[in-house]
Amino acid sequence: MADNHVFWGFHIFAQGDPLVMRGYVALGWPEAGDLSTLAPNRDAFRAKVMEAYGNVSHVTNSTGQLFRFSHEMKIGDHVIYRSKVDKQIHIGIVTGPYAHRPDLDAEYCQVRPLKWLKHLPATKFSQGALYELGSALTLFQVKNYASEFEAALEGKEANSVNEQSGGDDTVGIVAEEIEQTTEDFILKELERQYKGHPLQDFVANLLQTMGYRTRVNPKGADGGTDIIAHRDELQLEPPIIRVQVKSSPGSVSNQDVQALSGILGKGEYGLLVTLGSFTPQAKDFAKHRPEVRLIDGRDLVKLVLEHYEALDPRYKARLPLKRVYIPQPAEQESEQGLKNKAATGN
Repeated sequence: MADNHVFWGFHIFAQGDPLVMRGYVALGWPEAGDLSTLAPNRDAFRAKVMEAYGNVSHVTNSTGQLFRFSHEMKIGDHVIYRSKVDKQIHIGIVTGPYAHRPDLDAEYCQVRPLKWLKHLPATKFSQGALYELGSALTLFQVKNYASEFEAALEGKEANSVNEQSGGDDTVGIVAEEIEQTTEDFILKELERQYKGHPLQDFVANLLQTMGYRTRVNPKGADGGTDIIAHRDELQLEPPIIRVQVKSSPGSVSNQDVQALSGILGKGEYGLLVTLGSFTPQAKDFAKHRPEVRLIDGRDLVKLVLEHYEALDPRYKARLPLKRVYIPQPAEQESEQGLKNKAATGN
């Protein structure tokens, strides 16, 4: 990317394109009023956001976007807007300073004038560039794929398609990022919502979706067993699985795995489930104990995704996911060419 070109990604969450196609790029936050009356520092902007909207969880993001829009965005910077209305990528240049214009739009009243330079179909850009434009923020600086938009301004081929293979070499990156985002979301929500005993109930329900009958031990002394799982309805036939659940995101030690192994009776198995990870010593111990199985946070996510549809509705409501299709790298393509994945939903 040329040193004199700064690219700002921008999108809105309203229906239509208010102001955007009328020669302005605009933000909301109308209760913040005229930003030009504030001292040019983030502390002043943060105080104003707090005053206007209260102690909201997104106050830091709101402060940052409003400050960048009114002070860090400069005349001559470029704006990239992916419209949901005409499905095109619009690239413009900022032509004037920040202004407070509720007369243009009561909601989108924080504006910067701009001139549109290019209007291109999204297919002209790589999947990676399009994914970067999908930021959860309304205003953000485009960095990773700025060279593609630089090329588009110069009338050159924008995307980074590998012509020899005929595929988009950013597809793998995007697919991996989506999978990682989903995995992080599930782990974060499990840690936030199911500390301690509630996680035991969740794991018990997950095991039920896998065909096991489960009994969760009551709170308090459990003798090292949080859940009893078995295939037999009356729990008369082996195997019996003793499950221990750790809701901490930290590492589970070798001592914990040894303790679980020590309580197992003849014909019993032990399963240790954690939202975190296992130390190398713990993994090594389990390798030599065929009756012990370990499931760390990442393995737990895989099981959640695999059996999500069969989970109890109360867990699905608190862990909202939806099934979508995402591109798959060419070297990993199946006959169908697409892989079915679960991704976070709204």
